Amino acid sequence: MSEAQTLKTRLAREIALTGPMTVADYVTRCLHDPKGGYYASRPDLGARGDFITSPLVSQMFGELIGLWAVETWNRLGAPERFRLVEVGPGDGTLMSDALRAARLVPGFLEACDLILIEPSAPLRDLQAKALAGADLSPRWVRDLTRIETDAPVILIANEVLDCMPARQFVRTDGGWAERRIGVTDDGDLIFGLTAVSGGFHKPDFDIAPGGILEISEQQALFGRDLGLLMKAASGAALLIDYGRARPEAGDTLQALRRHQKVDPLSTPGEADLTQWADFPLVMEAAVRTGADVTGCLPQGEFLRLLGIQARAEALATSRPAAAAVIARQLDRLTGDDQMGNLFKAAAIFAPRSLVVPGWDA
Repeated sequence: MSEAQTLKTRLAREIALTGPMTVADYVTRCLHDPKGGYYASRPDLGARGDFITSPLVSQMFGELIGLWAVETWNRLGAPERFRLVEVGPGDGTLMSDALRAARLVPGFLEACDLILIEPSAPLRDLQAKALAGADLSPRWVRDLTRIETDAPVILIANEVLDCMPARQFVRTDGGWAERRIGVTDDGDLIFGLTAVSGGFHKPDFDIAPGGILEISEQQALFGRDLGLLMKAASGAALLIDYGRARPEAGDTLQALRRHQKVDPLSTPGEADLTQWADFPLVMEAAVRTGADVTGCLPQGEFLRLLGIQARAEALATSRPAAAAVIARQLDRLTGDDQMGNLFKAAAIFAPRSLVVPGWDA
């Protein structure tokens, strides 16, 4: 019996004993269960893996994020000490590319204390290997509350919010119900509806019967913790993810395996499960702490403002044989029908006088 089957069996037994499981709890177990969770045991990134992230599409992404961090540091007054933090660094590619670009700016790396936040042991190993030859040696901490606040913080979180799951609530003809995971007599996992319990507030917008509302407590807490960190330390946190820029309904739960969508309930622990980032929820939680926030920009627009077109042209000039590949990478990152529109960028920052690069207007 495989680890994934063991996880499915354990989940089915738990549900049979304690009752239907929320979608958020189910996703958390599928991703982080110590014995059979996807990130705890078998994360598989890249073109030959289960999914691909922007840093793995092209070096241009990480390089521009590195230059964004440098410019943010300059706008903070080029402090002699600051902390560069990445949450969910994947296989380390983004930070490796970012540090290589930042090397060109005197003083930045000398002032930098590099911190990574990563719950997955296999991914921590990959990050250590990717950064083994970098100019800085990282240290890992458990969560945002472990970051010291005696120096400014510049934080990057690329495709982190989509790993923080949401509960799902369904508008029925008779009112609201919660979508949960139950189990059949044969031990298969199924979706069903239960009475609404705690943690639910009716939305401020209309949802037709059958519509699904997603509410992520984890994303809200992350926004709160980022706001508190920025207020206490000063600095800016850059969030890039696929998701919604305004409150709206929709079922965004998906499972990816070998770049194909699969049934989220079929093989727990063997596929990457995600739900959309809820930028309005995260930004509102940060604002309540007294931090400031930017609006959302489509990723394509954000990268163009950072100069990705010029970087692509420079790479193509230096590597003529790769010009066609670089053009495809550029389109993948910025095209409206690719990652350019679905993915969004936003920032949480303090003090209020700070103008975050990309939101200069």
